[in-house]
Amino acid sequence: MEKELSILLSKLQGIAQTGKQFGKDIFDQERYEELSIVAKELTHLLYPELPERELMIFFDEDEGYATPKVDIRAVVFNQEGKLLLVKEKSDDSWALPGGWADIGYSPKEVAEKEVMEETGLKVKAERLVAVLDKAKHAYPSSLTYVYKFFIRCQPIGQKIKPGIETSEVGYFTLEEIYALKLSKARAIKQNYEMLFHDYQHEKNEMICD
Repeated sequence: MEKELSILLSKLQGIAQTGKQFGKDIFDQERYEELSIVAKELTHLLYPELPERELMIFFDEDEGYATPKVDIRAVVFNQEGKLLLVKEKSDDSWALPGGWADIGYSPKEVAEKEVMEETGLKVKAERLVAVLDKAKHAYPSSLTYVYKFFIRCQPIGQKIKPGIETSEVGYFTLEEIYALKLSKARAIKQNYEMLFHDYQHEKNEMICD
């Protein structure tokens, strides 16, 4: 139920944000502003522990036509068929290298940049494995509506080391990944199964919700 409510709140805020940008007159602007306030109050009730800063980012800092945010995840296998993961300092959990898409960078460039920053490894982004709608899969509930891009990358070199935001890096088999403490907001077990299946069969097919 919580996940369904968070999706509805995202839609409600999206309607209010888009309406405030494209409303035809002062009356439209007032109604959409009221709608945004109601959405914010409902969010306070659903997530009383949510910091005010996160609420401000979600409700006040974005503007214009509301669109999903894009999360880029780099998929890097070594010669032994193991997958590169990083341990995030923020939640002490393991995940694929990656992060939010940056303005001024293409999706492939973001994947390459994130791997370098988080693991010290230079890679060449090759192809898009999947685009998933986060709300349609078993991720934890989130206010932000997110599309997740998984991009296969070819390693150039072998040396890996933690970055500013990571405490450990390593290559793992699927069975080893099952035993790790995973950052479920970044990738869930089904994602790893999908990625290993793609690697082992090399179908070069893109999965898209």
